[in-house]
This record gives sequence, C-alpha cells and structure tokens, in this order.
Amino acid sequence: MQEKLAHLTQQLRAHAPLVIAYSGGVDSAYLLAEAHRCLGDEVLGVIADSPSLPRQALADALALAAQIGARVEVVQTDEMANPDYASNPINRCYFCKAELFLKLDELVLARGFRAIAYGENADDARAVRPGRLAAAEFAVLAPLKEAGLTKAEIRALSRELSLPTADAPAQPCLSSRIPHGTPVTLDALAMVERGEAFLRTLGFRVFRVRHLVQLEAAPIAKVQIAPDEMERLAPVRKEVERGLRAAGYGSVEVDPAGYRTAL
Repeated sequence: MQEKLAHLTQQLRAHAPLVIAYSGGVDSAYLLAEAHRCLGDEVLGVIADSPSLPRQALADALALAAQIGARVEVVQTDEMANPDYASNPINRCYFCKAELFLKLDELVLARGFRAIAYGENADDARAVRPGRLAAAEFAVLAPLKEAGLTKAEIRALSRELSLPTADAPAQPCLSSRIPHGTPVTLDALAMVERGEAFLRTLGFRVFRVRHLVQLEAAPIAKVQIAPDEMERLAPVRKEVERGLRAAGYGSVEVDPAGYRTAL
C-alpha cells in the first residue's frame, strides 16, 4: 500500500498544477483529498453541473470539498444539447465525459494548469467504461488506476481520512435510470430526481427509481431497493406509491430482486 501511495503522490506532484474532475463520489473525493494534501492550492476540483446531476448530490459534493479544504468550481455542461447523448445509446457516457473534458481542457488552457485527472480506479480498468475513450482522447490522467488502487483500498484509505464517502454507495447520474434507447429528456430526469428524493425522505439509503416509458400513458416507476433494506418497504408501500405518483409516475412497480450496488 505504501508503494501505491508513493506512486500516487509522485504522479500528482509531477502534473501540478492540476485540475480534477470531481463529482463527490468515492473515487474523485479521495483523489481530491490526496491531491489537496500533496499540492494545496495547486489543485482545483471541478464539478460538472447539468440536469442529470441531482441538486442534493451537487450540494453534498460542495460541502465535502469545503470539509477537505480544497478549491472547487462548478462548470455547466451541455450534453443534453447533443442528440448523440439525448438519444441514450449504449455509449451515452462517452458523450457526457467528452463534453466534460472539453470544458476542462478549455479551462486548463485558459488558466495555466498542466493536466486533467479523474477518478478511474484499478477495478474500473476491468469493466466496460465508454467514458474511458473520451479520457484517452483528451489525455486525461487516471492517477488512482496508475497507482493500482482498487475500490476497496480507496474506501479503506478514505476511512483513514474520515471522508464520509468511505462507505457511500455508487451514485451514477440520473440518466442511468432511463433504459438505453429511451430518450433522455429534462422531464424524465426531473421526475426521477423527485422520485428518488422522496424515497430518501423515507429513510432508504441504497435504491434506484427506473424510468420506464409507456405509449400514451404516464411512465412507470420501477423501484429497486437494496436487499438489506427491503424489509422496511412493506410498511410504507402505499406511501411510496403515493409519493411516486405525485412525482409524475402513472404506476409503480417494485423489483422483488431489489438493487445491488456496484463496487
């Protein structure tokens, strides 16, 4: 582990001043914290804000950056204006990341930074990640991956730093709740956000509201709750249905298999 951390520190120092694509998730939060420890004000975290980012996630990411003490800025991204993104193909994430890295590349050139880094880890290298192609096209660094740090190791290191993300579940964008091939629209994203915000008020922690479109009828909310929280669903089932209908859904289904998180 010490060798991995030394390699990470070496990479960060070699590319300072550095911009980090920061989302407030497990990986990017740890990367920002380590970069801030090594580089101080020579690192800038940048959050991409768009309709696919829940307002609560943005607020939490900003609060965490303040806790870390790192400089952070928010940039508006326009992936929704790209038909290749909005049509929701299998590689939708490529177009999102390409839009983000384009904005970050402009920032780097305008303000004298040396490089961009993002939070890909060693486990991600074994998975299909369309955003990786965009990262390669913009020569974006992946220091955690290059240091060989796995998700489990990043969580453990985050715990040592008292980061609240150490045990946080994965938080992909709202567009991930819409099946590939179903267009991503502002209305759909807003509906998902309202629905998930409501479930959060009931105390659920790990869940998804899948947005299923019907012809000539209001969308269906397919609710997936983590298996270890499923027993809490039955007493509030009717309340869940009322809340999701109020969010705009015509009907509500509960996935009996529940939801299982990624690493």
